[in-house]
Amino acid sequence: MENYINEPLLMDAGGEKSLGKKVLIATLYSSEPVILATTRLGPDRLILLVDKEPSSEQEKSLKLIEDSLGKVIDVKAVKTDVYDIVNIASKCVEIIDLQPKDDWIYINITAGRKTKAIGLLFAAYARHERVKKIAYNPEEDKSSVVYLPRLSFKLNESEKKVLEAIGNDKYENPTELSKKVDLSTAMLYRAIDELKDKDLITTEEGLRLTDAGKIARL
Repeated sequence: MENYINEPLLMDAGGEKSLGKKVLIATLYSSEPVILATTRLGPDRLILLVDKEPSSEQEKSLKLIEDSLGKVIDVKAVKTDVYDIVNIASKCVEIIDLQPKDDWIYINITAGRKTKAIGLLFAAYARHERVKKIAYNPEEDKSSVVYLPRLSFKLNESEKKVLEAIGNDKYENPTELSKKVDLSTAMLYRAIDELKDKDLITTEEGLRLTDAGKIARL
């Protein structure tokens, strides 16, 4: 765990001050973790994930944040599913893609249900190049933060072609797929093996995407 410190000024590749803004995307249940993360990071924009049908606790937390932090920064609530991780991840990828390219995006998965936190985490993996840090605040030590690895799906071009093809249609076996994908037999089978090993596709009942595979092609 690391102590929370304010991020330095945003600098572009040339060492000049960046025109981009800090954006914090966070899950929400109780307001305390969000207020802590916002206070420490100092974002210009705060985007909170709430349930499609928010609980009274969520509504109370959101109102508190809007009435306090909303006076100094832009606060927006986005409704998502609660348990459908693919749907949550898809919505979060959409949120990330809507942010200006110069903005620096930070993710905090402390509050809210675990499924929502996982969906946001997977979205950060799907948009690895846009996300600067992924953080979690331990309840037992509010002065510290755990930074999670900024992983990515890291697909090569062959794997991307196969994943896209399987996502667009149903194939019962690699032979059927080979008629649609412009790859040699060796490259096709290698890509299928790699995608299976990464748990992005399954071959148990034909070639199908797993939930992780659906997220990887977002």
